[in-house]
Amino acid sequence: MAKKTVRTGLIGAGFSAAFHYEALQKVAGVDVDVVGVYARTPQRAAAFAQKCGIRYFDRLEALLEAVDVVHICTPPYAHTALAIAALEQNKHVICEKPLTGYFGDGSADFHWDRADMELARSEAMEKVQQLLEAEARSQARLFYAENWIYAPSIQKEREILEKTGGQILWMHGEEAHSGSHSVDYAYAARCGGGVLIGKGCHPLTAALYLKRVEGRARDGRPIRPRQVTARTHALTRLPTFRDAGHIRCDYYDIDDFAFMHVEFEDGTLATVFTSDIVLGGVHNWLEICANNHRTICNINPNTAMLTYNPREEYFRDIYTVEKIGTKQGWNFTSPDEDWMTGYPQEMEAFYRSIATGRPAESDLHLAADAIVTMYSAYVSARRSGVAVEIPLL
Repeated sequence: MAKKTVRTGLIGAGFSAAFHYEALQKVAGVDVDVVGVYARTPQRAAAFAQKCGIRYFDRLEALLEAVDVVHICTPPYAHTALAIAALEQNKHVICEKPLTGYFGDGSADFHWDRADMELARSEAMEKVQQLLEAEARSQARLFYAENWIYAPSIQKEREILEKTGGQILWMHGEEAHSGSHSVDYAYAARCGGGVLIGKGCHPLTAALYLKRVEGRARDGRPIRPRQVTARTHALTRLPTFRDAGHIRCDYYDIDDFAFMHVEFEDGTLATVFTSDIVLGGVHNWLEICANNHRTICNINPNTAMLTYNPREEYFRDIYTVEKIGTKQGWNFTSPDEDWMTGYPQEMEAFYRSIATGRPAESDLHLAADAIVTMYSAYVSARRSGVAVEIPLL
């Protein structure tokens, strides 16, 4: 049987668009025809198109007419409008994380430290509701590009839960490194918050997903989050912070350290730490403590490969692992970092779902729970860690 051909396009021409394009080259079950790219900066989009050998579109409408699927790889403030525009044209959407959020009041002096977190949650929930309604009206679907869901270790834990009927009692995890490379990330008005949402979305959504898996496997319904406690801090914006040149510290108004403690409907727990103040490379992991097993998912770093390099210059042209400060000495060199973090598996799963109509593991409903949980966490943090109920949609 011939493979189905699916025409796709990219919205955005930055870091996310680049790794989406690379992951699409590895999709095997469907013939993916990457038609072209559209971005708000024409010069950047044109250069990206030339590099990838695809078409440059100067209008969003023209791109939507030419494709079956769009990848939204823009800063988060643009996600909602772009996704709705695509769904209204019955085009499938693969949307980067976080799905959406609150991006301020439009004033030039908007600052996250002074923002009303109740309002932030309300407006974020309204955008999620708009997306849910747009998908319900559409013949297409929205796929949430949370790669942690498709990381091999997380999917192996899914298998364990499904086959053993295990009950997760507590999960704890982390995403951290020394600071984002994105200019937009420094501003809550562009990204919907700081590290709590920008990095916390990964381990949190994986935890929410695994409780969904547990509930489905045992009782036929997902176990969803009920309450959250959180704290956020801006350590690099403290007047006492001493910059040694290793940690990014030019953020305008965002938090750079946060934790969330989530209680689920069944009373079980998940604790997530996330920060921009950790040296030595990306730290991505989730530990699952269940009633019949324990799993540690070391997404990054892991010991699949270790290298020792006595001189920095020897590895000048060799990529070892993301966000590492030096290649000299011992390194947790990743033989295939994208595979370990789930990027190609994510795209394979999405395109198979598009081709067959089968549901995806990372969908709009999972994204909705993540957004409402994270903004409830911001409400809690503003109240100095008081427990806050999660008003699920």
